Amino acid sequence: MAGLLEGPRARGAFMIRACFDPPWSVRVEDRAPLTVMLMVRGDAWIVPDTGERVRLTAGDLAIARGPAPYTCADDPATPPQALILPNGRCVHPDGRSLNGTMDLGVRAWGDRLDGSTTVLIGTYSMDGEISRRLLDALPPLLTLTADVWRCPLTPLFMAEIARDEPGQEVVLDRMLDLLVIAALRAWFSRPEAEAPAWYRALADPVVGRALCLVQDDPAHPWTVASLAAKAGVSRAGLARRFTALVGEPPMTYLTGWRLALAADRLRATDDTLDAIARQVGYGSAFALSSAFKRVYGLSPQEHRTRAA
Repeated sequence: MAGLLEGPRARGAFMIRACFDPPWSVRVEDRAPLTVMLMVRGDAWIVPDTGERVRLTAGDLAIARGPAPYTCADDPATPPQALILPNGRCVHPDGRSLNGTMDLGVRAWGDRLDGSTTVLIGTYSMDGEISRRLLDALPPLLTLTADVWRCPLTPLFMAEIARDEPGQEVVLDRMLDLLVIAALRAWFSRPEAEAPAWYRALADPVVGRALCLVQDDPAHPWTVASLAAKAGVSRAGLARRFTALVGEPPMTYLTGWRLALAADRLRATDDTLDAIARQVGYGSAFALSSAFKRVYGLSPQEHRTRAA
């Protein structure tokens, strides 16, 4: 589970209560890597440009994986009344600024605070806040209905999102991370779920142990032999079992995990390449740079520049 829990790390996430009365419709083109929508009251439709539309009712949750646009509305036929752009900018569909006309107070937006529909929305603004390995395991739009999952965080969110106190953004960031982790655990645990191989393998007593060791301490100089010793099996036994369950040998997985962490940290931090190399298990910036370019096709600095 460590690899999953390492994923979400919100930093100043865009969070609001959206409160509407029908008819309403909002077009979302913010290109955010991940957006969470938790229905508190009423119902809504989410209509992606491609794929099936879904209806949410009170207690349901949806996670949209960007950057593909989508529309949220009381009815799929309702034309958009507002357009959400990157950095939380909101305009009329024709591009005219809304000039704050839909602001309802602290982190609240829409028609009126006691509108018949209330949605809690949390948006991760940067790719580096979510592990790419985790994002790649998700469908463009996933939903969890209230009958298959229970969210004890809803009343806490409602109370915290309306507060305007020092440090409130940090509190909401961490609550959003918890919400995402709880939702993804529920999603991957469904009998029909198509969880990634590395996630399913976490349940294996041997391979799961090796995965947790690698994910918890990527900077350690792991070898197949040292992982096998920690897992209590032979070197050959671990290599065979790991490859069968995960789909790649232990050292190949370790390299991919280290480089994925490096890619995330290049996006999300200003740490030097030497520092990142040490954090993810490479002896030098040169060694990390060579491996990174071999796998990603560009240098770490080019990757960081593109992300910026």
